[in-house]
Amino acid sequence: MSISTCPPTPVNESARLAALRSYGILDTASEGAFDDITRLAAHICNVPISVVNFIDSGRQWFKSEIGLGVRETPLAPSICAHAILQPDLFVIPDTLLDDRFAKNPLVVGNPMLRFYAGAPLLTTDGLSLGTVCVLDTIPRELSDQQRDALRALARQVMAQLELRKSLHAAERSAQFRKRLMASLGHDLKTPLRAASYALHRMGKSIGADGMPHLEKAQAALEQIDSEFNAIVAAATADEGAPDATLFPIAEVLDHLASVWARTAAAKRVRFSYVRSSAAVSSHPILLSTIVGNFLSNAVKYAPGGRVVLGVRRHRDSLTIIVADNGIGLDDQQSSHLFDAFSQTDPQSEGLGLGLWIVGRTAALLGHAIDVKSRPGGGSIFGVTVPMVRDGDASTSRQ
Repeated sequence: MSISTCPPTPVNESARLAALRSYGILDTASEGAFDDITRLAAHICNVPISVVNFIDSGRQWFKSEIGLGVRETPLAPSICAHAILQPDLFVIPDTLLDDRFAKNPLVVGNPMLRFYAGAPLLTTDGLSLGTVCVLDTIPRELSDQQRDALRALARQVMAQLELRKSLHAAERSAQFRKRLMASLGHDLKTPLRAASYALHRMGKSIGADGMPHLEKAQAALEQIDSEFNAIVAAATADEGAPDATLFPIAEVLDHLASVWARTAAAKRVRFSYVRSSAAVSSHPILLSTIVGNFLSNAVKYAPGGRVVLGVRRHRDSLTIIVADNGIGLDDQQSSHLFDAFSQTDPQSEGLGLGLWIVGRTAALLGHAIDVKSRPGGGSIFGVTVPMVRDGDASTSRQ
């Protein structure tokens, strides 16, 4: 049998290389997560050499290595380039007894490899990117437990790669989302304002019979505007802390009270609003998202009850309060309230992301959230914001 050290080219080489490069792993710096895997592999298999490697075009590159001292080698003498052709663990107990490797320069010369075992790094499509492999300078065998451990470590490498890929995709998505929301901010807010202005003009000439319909249309536009602001807040929640501005809290709460008073009335919920003249330091749109979500839940879970929107002043801060006498929450529900996809009522509409967005938005703004609730005893939601100047307190009821 002729002896060749050159590994055959995989039949799916183009797709395999495209998959490898899609992970963005090649030529990156050493990372503890991968170094832990090579250390574990060497320890479990009791060998001096262990690597996490990837088979690139014309080279094999090591993301992590123990016992070699190099980050890449040419592809021609690579044993791992043979291993990626195998569907499972590839083991060579003694390289001198295998015609494929008996004259390999890595076997007959330094580092004089006599043993090899490599578990392929397989994508979900079955493409092999490289291996987690262990090597020794003496012949040996692996136990079944050691073989299983190598396979498990290879799966962990792939889990790390998938996480890296997901994070990169999320970063690209956030950049696209930012551009999209900037465009929507111009393209959608402008017609909303125009429609609201047109309805306002109609109110001067419409008869008494048509006024209720006009008010419903105005309320619907206000609700769309509020929901749009919430979408903007969700889309920008991971882009860094926004710049705070100084504004009267009434600028946010008056609008929310107007919108939710109508919604509450439609659901036969009594709605009260205690107005404040204080000024705060925050981001008005993001703060509106937080309080609007509190109001949405209060109206939803207090059918036939009462909802109050107001504030509580402290020395240097102000807490915006939304209180209801609805169904309330038990301790378990409260502990998972701000988790993604968490819903108090599994049958309710939506994906359970509202309070998750609230939690992330509040953290972004540096505002504390407080929740007090008990089953059957209603709930009190509060968000505390910095108060920047004193103002004469005035109250009114709606």
